Amino acid sequence: MFRRTKTETPAVDPTPTKVGGKGRPTPTRKEAEAAAKARAKVPRTRKEQAAAQRAARGESSQRVRQAMRDGDERYYPARDRGPERRFVRDFVDSRFSLVELVIPLLLVTLLLGWSGNATLARFGNTLLMFMVLFVLMDMVWLRFRLRRELVKRFPESSYKGLTYYAITRALQMKFMRLPKPQVKIGQQLSDRYR
Repeated sequence: MFRRTKTETPAVDPTPTKVGGKGRPTPTRKEAEAAAKARAKVPRTRKEQAAAQRAARGESSQRVRQAMRDGDERYYPARDRGPERRFVRDFVDSRFSLVELVIPLLLVTLLLGWSGNATLARFGNTLLMFMVLFVLMDMVWLRFRLRRELVKRFPESSYKGLTYYAITRALQMKFMRLPKPQVKIGQQLSDRYR
């Protein structure tokens, strides 16, 4: 009854915020000096300098390897960047290549050569030669089909180096390709690669 009535007054922030401020408090002299010392500290010997460069190079290459596995195009090397290269990778990865059969065929040829029978060894060598011819024909066929698709999808682009890129990718076994394949064999390709 004889008490004061409580009126709620809004709390006033004692530190006014400056509209054009930097958004963080000014560092103390001790913090600023420590940061400057850390920036100015250079390796004293060639050994320390080489170790620092090696660590930076290792970190960079680790980031690139991880991007190649995950498909993050921001960290790809220059040879793998761009919509044309992405289309070439997908085009090559979506088709079955005879190169997938070369390693097993080499093993069969090796076993036939070690069999001791001259007829079997000759048959194995002939089979290997035909396989090499089929792979070469497959690469020529890949080049013509790829060029037709590139002209259709990227009419204003330059195709310099794309045939070599496609053939070198196609000559690798699928599980060894980097960047990792993003499409499955026989999968329909997207119409947009921009």
